[in-house]
Amino acid sequence: MNRIGNYSKALPHNALGEVDPKAYDALLRAMSTGESVDFEAVPGAGVGLIEQTNPRAPLPFGFTVKQGNPQAAFAFELEGTDPHHLGIAAPPAFASEEQAGEMAELYWLSLTRDIPFSQYAAHPLVNAAVADLTRFSNFSHVNAATWSRGATPGDRTGPYISQFLWKDIPYGVAATGLPAHRLVQRYPTVEEGDDHLTEYAQWLKIQNGRPHTVRNKYGSTLRYIRNGRDLAEYVHWDFTYQAFLNAALILLSFEDAALSDSHPYKNSVKQGGFVTFGVSHVLDMVAKVANCALKAAWYQKWSLHRRVRPEGYGGSVHNHLTRATTYPIHAKLLNSPSLEKVHNRFGTYLLPVAYPEGCPTHPAYPAGHAAIAGACVTVLKALFNESYIIPFPVMASDDGLSLATYRGGLTIGGELNKLATNVAVGRDIAGVHWHSDCAAGLQLGEAVAIGILTDSKATFHERFGGFTLTKFDGAKITI
Repeated sequence: MNRIGNYSKALPHNALGEVDPKAYDALLRAMSTGESVDFEAVPGAGVGLIEQTNPRAPLPFGFTVKQGNPQAAFAFELEGTDPHHLGIAAPPAFASEEQAGEMAELYWLSLTRDIPFSQYAAHPLVNAAVADLTRFSNFSHVNAATWSRGATPGDRTGPYISQFLWKDIPYGVAATGLPAHRLVQRYPTVEEGDDHLTEYAQWLKIQNGRPHTVRNKYGSTLRYIRNGRDLAEYVHWDFTYQAFLNAALILLSFEDAALSDSHPYKNSVKQGGFVTFGVSHVLDMVAKVANCALKAAWYQKWSLHRRVRPEGYGGSVHNHLTRATTYPIHAKLLNSPSLEKVHNRFGTYLLPVAYPEGCPTHPAYPAGHAAIAGACVTVLKALFNESYIIPFPVMASDDGLSLATYRGGLTIGGELNKLATNVAVGRDIAGVHWHSDCAAGLQLGEAVAIGILTDSKATFHERFGGFTLTKFDGAKITI
């Protein structure tokens, strides 16, 4: 059994990138026993794999060969639903048309990273991508205006990027009552065409757990997020709930009018919220659900699915097309013009990844970023008025150097949904996650947050009718 459908990064592999069976069996043994000593016995992960002449020398930068916290799969929660009691559907099978469609999408996303989102609808390369993807049953509904956008309520209204990734972030409060600081959301951006893991020997080294030896190439100018490469870089270095902490601070600056109609202090003339239903409560909830969502995701990743990452699947595509071996890859993917375009540009059929180190060292399904996004956005929708129109909406220029006024109405609920999609899909654009990783992660995170909101409701002293919110599927619920 070659385990080509399974995550195996940082374990030893043969020349085809197929994992050493004994090493994978050792990983399975550790996941079965849950014993720390068995995890330490898994071959290949960690310093022992590095060929160093001086064992006391510092490790190379970007050293990421340690496995990504597999024992977190066994962690549990006392508030909300226990992570091991939440379920998601199984991911697509290696040889399925659905998996083939998702891989074709990733090849096209890699080819279109430098196209501004505002140009998607009219761009020839995006339209070529859509024409190819609509051959696959799981992408038959897409068009150039909706490709890689979410389908949640409000997600496809207005610009591709959420207002919460563009608007200034108020940070701290001065004696005047105004923000002490404003954080402008311009970020370091990676140069056009800076793609990685397209050379086979380097790809194989990364699969075997050796550290990357190059860095991303950065421009000298900070920019607003305006294309896929910018978005992929934002979700390269963000801390777990960064985007949602920022969203919470922006929402709080809108004051009482933006609070949920069920908020017990929204219309009070004598009291205001703080520890409960105030700033402290909002910020605590965003942070709390983020890590709970990760625990749920890690259980699914390590204990159940152990899905191969896209960069690993790209190696199978390359070896199949170069006739190094034969794999059960769906014919629709093998006939995708994206493969020829990648080969013409890079000389291999490997998936061009935005990060020099490739994917993280934990399995793909579901996406951790998406699980956090689903959880954090759900609590923010519960605490704020989803129908509130965001004041002074903006949109970035195609060069990312400035913001202009966006003339249209954008709601809190729609822009929170869009933020969740942006964060999740940014990891797809980077080439480190699959479409279904993100869809399942959003669903799982939403379920985690609903469980925590359900438990927390019983702890309040205020007369409170419950949290009301619109789920990602459009259903309106009250907790």
